[in-house]
Amino acid sequence: MKLHRNLVFAVIDALNLIFNENQYADKVVQKVLKFDKRWGSRDRGFIAETTYEMVRYKRLYAEIAEVKAPFSRPDLFRMWAVWAVLKGIKLPNWKQIEPTPERRIKGKFDELSQTRKFREAVPDWIDELGEKALGDKLWTEELAKLNEPAEVILRTNTLKTNKETLRKALLDENIVAEPIKGYPSALKLVERANVFVTQAFKDGMFEVQDASSQLVSDFLDIEPGQRVVDTCAGAGGKSLHLAALMENKGQLISMDIYGSKLKELKRRARRNGAHNIEVREIDSTKVYKKLYGSADRVLIDAPCTGLGVLRRNPDSKWKMQPEFLDKIVKTQHEIIRNYSKIVKPGGKMVYATCSILPQENSHQVQSFLKSEEGKDFSLVKDKKIYASKSGYDGFYMALLEKSI
Repeated sequence: MKLHRNLVFAVIDALNLIFNENQYADKVVQKVLKFDKRWGSRDRGFIAETTYEMVRYKRLYAEIAEVKAPFSRPDLFRMWAVWAVLKGIKLPNWKQIEPTPERRIKGKFDELSQTRKFREAVPDWIDELGEKALGDKLWTEELAKLNEPAEVILRTNTLKTNKETLRKALLDENIVAEPIKGYPSALKLVERANVFVTQAFKDGMFEVQDASSQLVSDFLDIEPGQRVVDTCAGAGGKSLHLAALMENKGQLISMDIYGSKLKELKRRARRNGAHNIEVREIDSTKVYKKLYGSADRVLIDAPCTGLGVLRRNPDSKWKMQPEFLDKIVKTQHEIIRNYSKIVKPGGKMVYATCSILPQENSHQVQSFLKSEEGKDFSLVKDKKIYASKSGYDGFYMALLEKSI
């Protein structure tokens, strides 16, 4: 493979912003890809994929390159040289790349790969946390899977089309997508493509949503005509799915503490043809207290560590600090107790996270059921999804029912 200087430099620029300025990888990649309009899809693919892989394996590459944060520009080039050698790419004769001891790099890689925290490139504390929570075997399998790039999964918007019609529409735009067994609305792209420029996307025929995430709304046992509340709606991926399951009938109230995310939800809802969504910004406790005892269904897609979605957010393992887990567990504890009061007698609620840690998942549910707020609820069923077993994001969901 022939290396182009401007593409490698773009990767180095991106890594500097992510590693040294603590910017989010997805936003940085979007920004860097706009540097040169002449770049084709292959060039853009090289920048994005190389950047993400180096973010994913930052600890391993830094150890082999013998560099430490904060990384200077020469440090970043040394890390990139390690990546290239391990990929079997012939290094160019550029002044930024000093003579690289290829045999030593491969030897160091073989040595470090014997240790999980280096091989899978995670901070010590996350490695210890995961092993304690899941056990050595499952944690080892899970980490390996979470380091694989995420596939592009689409959710068919059944308010506008069906899965087969969407497949044909995408094929007309040279995008091949296949159904996934066990996921009613999902299509998986055979090859990565920029689906956001397609006419099918502009027409609101689909949303990009991981297969595991698509199971959450289905888990809520929705019926058209109900009053449904999505309490942590964010930009609305699951709200849009709920609206489709409701067939635009009934009332769907989508709430969040971030007004900017709800604006994005409104924009997406227009494109999706989802007309029964009403957004409410939680700017005081009055917003959700007014709803107490009124909803047939409540979704609590709780904020979490996101350890189940490291495939698509690999930089989060470098940004997260140990104390964040204690903080988020406390927040989840408060959220489930406050928002569960929205469920009316005989109604149902789903508590979900994109984490694989029991302390954020089943432990939270068990704690809630023993609390004053949870005494009228019973656990109908729950589901633990591991990337190493399903092939998709790690998730947890619990369906609870309130007695009449």
